[in-house]
Amino acid sequence: MAELKKIRITQHRSIIDELERTKRTIKALGLGRPRYSVVKTDTPQVRGMINVVRHLVTVEEVK
Repeated sequence: MAELKKIRITQHRSIIDELERTKRTIKALGLGRPRYSVVKTDTPQVRGMINVVRHLVTVEEVK
């Protein structure tokens, strides 16, 4: 079985004054405060959520 890629998502900006959709997406990713990080499997669903909040987060591949 192929090994699934992992990515680290780090929130860098606050969600204050953001749209409700953006706030819910940040919570769905498991984030909530600046400088929080989570490691997720790189799937199309996670990439779609990252695309919604791309102005608040950075993404890096985990080895």
